Amino acid sequence: MENIIEVENLTYQYGAKTALSGLSFAVGKGEIFGFLGPNGGGKTTAFKVLSTLFPCRPGQVKVFGLDLSRDTIAIRRKMGIVFQLPALDKKLKVRENLQHQGHLYGIAGKELERRIGRDLERLGLKDRASDRVETLSGGLQRRVELAKALLNNPELMILDEPSTGLDPAARKEFWDHLESLRKEQGMTVLVTTHFLEEADRCDRLLIL
Repeated sequence: MENIIEVENLTYQYGAKTALSGLSFAVGKGEIFGFLGPNGGGKTTAFKVLSTLFPCRPGQVKVFGLDLSRDTIAIRRKMGIVFQLPALDKKLKVRENLQHQGHLYGIAGKELERRIGRDLERLGLKDRASDRVETLSGGLQRRVELAKALLNNPELMILDEPSTGLDPAARKEFWDHLESLRKEQGMTVLVTTHFLEEADRCDRLLIL
């Protein structure tokens, strides 16, 4: 199996506190790979390194065969990210949030509208496109977050505890969408979680 992510001896410290120590693992193409562990276990630190928010120090991280420390921009173009904390403008409509995200990716015009329509359709949001985000349930808002992350046609989706705050039904629905994306597009998914029922849905787990 081709590896999408390869991590060797990754260590990260906050001052005198060590969050990650000598972490090594690989994620294969098309896998749903999970980081499982308690709060404070290093999951979010690993997420921030892999999502290019934190530098590798020390250690080596390759994503798509590219060096994370040198080829950051090229890696970001092939990656979708869903953060633990909401990243939506709740005063804007669903479609407006997606339009602004598309502009950040450099997508505009008919191509942007095509991708927005595609992602609204496959995430069951088409009839909510004109609703303000603040009127949506938590589960629907997380679906909008996922739709934003899909606009650049990512090969790798990284999610940091994406179902935090969702009820069990909304959590299951969100994961059903992730599994459909993996099946339909061959997308690789890396997710952090502390829920055992979510861990059961991963192909492999790294326990931190």
